[in-house]
Amino acid sequence: MFSDALSLAIDLPRSPPDWRRLGKELPYEWIEAALEAKGKASIRRRRLPAQQVVWLVIALALYRHLSIKEVLEDLDLAVPELEGVCVTASAVCQARQRLGPEPLRWLFECSAQAWSQEDHSAYLFHGMSLFAMDGTTLRLAESEANRAHFGAQKYAKGSVASYPQAKGVTLTAVPTHLVLDARFGPYATSEASFAKELIVSVPNSSLTIFDSGFLSAEILCNLAGQGHCRHYLIPAKSNTRWKLIEGTVEDGLVEMEVSDSAMRKDPTLPASWRARAVRIGAGTGDLKYLLTSLTDKKAITAKQIVDCYWRRWAIETSYRELKQTMLGTAHTLRSMTVDGTMQEIWGALIAYNLLRIEIAKAALEAKCQPTDISFVLALRTIQYELFIAAATQAQGKLPATLSRLRERLVLDLKTHRPDRKFDRVVKAKAQRYPATRLKSSA
Repeated sequence: MFSDALSLAIDLPRSPPDWRRLGKELPYEWIEAALEAKGKASIRRRRLPAQQVVWLVIALALYRHLSIKEVLEDLDLAVPELEGVCVTASAVCQARQRLGPEPLRWLFECSAQAWSQEDHSAYLFHGMSLFAMDGTTLRLAESEANRAHFGAQKYAKGSVASYPQAKGVTLTAVPTHLVLDARFGPYATSEASFAKELIVSVPNSSLTIFDSGFLSAEILCNLAGQGHCRHYLIPAKSNTRWKLIEGTVEDGLVEMEVSDSAMRKDPTLPASWRARAVRIGAGTGDLKYLLTSLTDKKAITAKQIVDCYWRRWAIETSYRELKQTMLGTAHTLRSMTVDGTMQEIWGALIAYNLLRIEIAKAALEAKCQPTDISFVLALRTIQYELFIAAATQAQGKLPATLSRLRERLVLDLKTHRPDRKFDRVVKAKAQRYPATRLKSSA
């Protein structure tokens, strides 16, 4: 029998999952510090202590196509010392609830700050770190809690989106796609509100590229006025008005008045502010001018500013990698609760940054750009190697693994399925791309 053959397996030393494959970039001490800072360190002996739950949440983002129980068992994340104790689905849910979202947020912010300093000198733009700030949305699992807290997009005639949605803004390093900081919350919150909170996270000696939706004296003046050598680059809107102070209409210094509403929101703003306006050549649609705080024409030419702005689209690629490549065929996040959703978002950002820092280090060794390395290939490689590492470490305990497998099968048979919480209806299928709608010729 198969179980008899298993007893012949060599009993190899047992060790925790080898997460060092991810570049040794997320030290155990950081996880301990995150748990202690938020008062979530495990005291009781559990098969799923808080440290392992942190890794479980990160792994859930790397293996979105698998169920939570499959990720837990296939990566062998549960502590093996407590023999005869099988981790049930309810135990995993309770472990995640005990952990909460704050340790993951702390860990994300701590790790992102540290990783952004690694090898950053290799990707400077005229001696400055290059960042992009923009907004995005995430589809969430349908639940009363998610819809009540996060809300969703509203359409004409009173209809709303089929799924709850979380809105967020990220500060992303353009050369490496590493997410330095992020804010996520209800869909009704404006992107400008999140951007104001992220301003403090912009490092010194940096250039941040914005979308036109962030054209605000409150955001840009506070960015340039605080810290040291913090600059911005943003396209002007079609209705932006200014007065030319010096230079030409092609490349000149302009002055703009601060609106009364902006002054009421922030009385510390000046009555007017100045920026360099660079005209973009023909063939760019409605985009005519770029505004920047880089006023030294000799240090940085108009062409260099225009070329730099087009690199802003790297942040859209970053969103595609996070929302489509990592999510795979799934249309929404997993969690049905607000805390679980936020925990999942921070875990996904940590997982994304782990992949990105690994890609950046591989690019340095290969002497190429991080964007030259396939994100899909990197994700698939790490997924495969983590599975192989878990299986290799477990082969000496195959009889015990078979015993746990049998316990899981029994538990699955006894799983209680609650009554249906929602009517059996067909929801509108979530579309990854906008649909083309043609008007009738009749």
